[in-house]
Amino acid sequence: MTGIIGAMDIEVNGIIEEMTNTKTEVISGTRFTVGELGGSECVIAKCGIGKVNAAMTAQTMILRYKPDRIVNTGIGGSTSLHTHIGWVVIGKNAVQHDMDTTIIGDEPGTLFLPEENIVYLPCDEKMVQDLEKACDAAGEKNHIVGTIATGDQFIGGNERRLSLNERFGALACEMEGGSIGQVCYINKVPFTILRSISDSMSSEDDSVEYSTFSREAANRSIRIINEYIKALEE
Repeated sequence: MTGIIGAMDIEVNGIIEEMTNTKTEVISGTRFTVGELGGSECVIAKCGIGKVNAAMTAQTMILRYKPDRIVNTGIGGSTSLHTHIGWVVIGKNAVQHDMDTTIIGDEPGTLFLPEENIVYLPCDEKMVQDLEKACDAAGEKNHIVGTIATGDQFIGGNERRLSLNERFGALACEMEGGSIGQVCYINKVPFTILRSISDSMSSEDDSVEYSTFSREAANRSIRIINEYIKALEE
């Protein structure tokens, strides 16, 4: 079974609409939809925006449905001059940029996990490769693999975006993937992150870009996820 988590309706509804033999269950206010997509069993949930919402949903999904893998999908902002609106970033790893205990000597982004301290949460290599193939199958040639930065902030302004690239090597930023990754890493569930760029490093107002391109970007991610799941059964 594949678990799919998105933060907003526009990121998950298009996938749920393609599912068959569905049933739903609400746990702690979050709706989980189980069914088949392209012949493969899936569970999908809208977690809501932010790290705590995302982590709660991921942990509940793992305990209740025991997925073999989890994909966090949706839209994100560019933190690189090389990732523009219309591009797709697949996470090779995730970092939580708003974790900051540097004042006591830790590296920026250090997470304090039960068995170790870590900055970069590694994504599953096979899932990354399969998502690259799914991008090609969906006709999305402008895709790149790299670090995705997560934090409880909507990052606006070229200076703030560039700082994430310089500090962490991030190609995209968003508000859920790193916390989902942390839960998956602790539970030893393979995961990765897919982000379609909705706002970028440019002279345009970030809120205008987001409002203009967010739905188009979300639909791009949905097409890729549909191709990814379909290929699992081939």
